[in-house]
Amino acid sequence: MSKDGLSRRVFFGRAAAISAGVTLAGPVVREAVADDGTVTVSFTLNGKPETLTIDPRVTLLDALRERLHHTGTKKGCDRGQCGACTVHINGRRVVSCLTLAVTVRGKDVTTIEGLADGDHLHPVQQAFVECDAMQCGFCTPGQIMSATAVLAEKRARTDAEIQEAMSGNICRCGAYPNILAAIRQAGGA
Repeated sequence: MSKDGLSRRVFFGRAAAISAGVTLAGPVVREAVADDGTVTVSFTLNGKPETLTIDPRVTLLDALRERLHHTGTKKGCDRGQCGACTVHINGRRVVSCLTLAVTVRGKDVTTIEGLADGDHLHPVQQAFVECDAMQCGFCTPGQIMSATAVLAEKRARTDAEIQEAMSGNICRCGAYPNILAAIRQAGGA
């Protein structure tokens, strides 16, 4: 135990947390690491300001689900392969399981909870309902978030282009024909 009350284990644990966070998040975090190894991140979530004090290694997915209780974003593979955790950062789709929460400082994050306007569904959400584009529903939030981005990117001109643009989102139930129909319908809306 050192004279300031820190054990060797605590010291090295904090040093490792800080090093990992700084290495992974780079200049976003360097100036803001607290003595306990945490960082404060302020961003806009679904149009509302949010501030979190978190370990710099926390993913955006875990921050959304565990700290902010926005559970519409799903944890599927936790490896960036299934797309269930897709959200928008500054209008671009990302898989939140591979995005560190510290990297969204000052940015706009939109989750599935932020698409609807009160009781009025987003056109893609409405199309998914009307086209029965879900079975178990687990992948649906990520599918909808990707579909809204695909339509905004103007990449949805043909079925083949829609399928290619949506290839990062997996539906284990196989609702692909209905998902495709929903995106086509929403694209025409």
